[in-house]
Amino acid sequence: MTTLLSGPTIRRDAGLYGYERALSRRGLAPIAGVDEAGRGACAGPLVAAAAVLGKPIDGLADSKLLTPKRRDACFDLITQRARAWSVVVIEPGECDRLGLHRANVAALRRALARLEIVPAYVLTDGFSVDGLGTPGLAVWKGDRVSASIAAASIIAKVTRDRIMVDLHETYPQYDFAVHKGYSTARHEQALREHGPCAEHRMTYVNVQAVMTAAGGQP
Repeated sequence: MTTLLSGPTIRRDAGLYGYERALSRRGLAPIAGVDEAGRGACAGPLVAAAAVLGKPIDGLADSKLLTPKRRDACFDLITQRARAWSVVVIEPGECDRLGLHRANVAALRRALARLEIVPAYVLTDGFSVDGLGTPGLAVWKGDRVSASIAAASIIAKVTRDRIMVDLHETYPQYDFAVHKGYSTARHEQALREHGPCAEHRMTYVNVQAVMTAAGGQP
């Protein structure tokens, strides 16, 4: 990953499209944003997404700052209007096998590779990702300051939330539709009562502790 080329810095008040405008002025378009959802959850998949935007999308923002209804509306706008977008799902077993960081990096790489448009520059949220084959920049709190990353965060978040709602039908005892696999008090109580299911990440400390307490192998 590289940094921005020399030239004027991006103003703090440049708005959500500031990075995209600055990069485009330097001839580094098209620009892709990549982000993931589910890294902190102890159940369900890790989901990564990539997006190359065209015209500005009204109401676009960090997925965590939007209501579920607004996220769904933005998801529809992004998938209809983006020049290209992709999404990748990494199942819990693969997260366990690879380790979370390696699984996360692999997911981001796969999402970028699946884009129908080859980007000239990539913006990632928080940390740099090696091996993308494209120059890029890691942006601190990128989903709040870059439109491309925000779009990717919404695609990943909405896709994952819908998966967790579907899993609730198979495993209603865990209330996946409510907490989406994160380690809330409600989820921890269900884990203690029922033990982990196939959708739990068995390498996570809280899941291992439940298995150990029940006499199973962590």
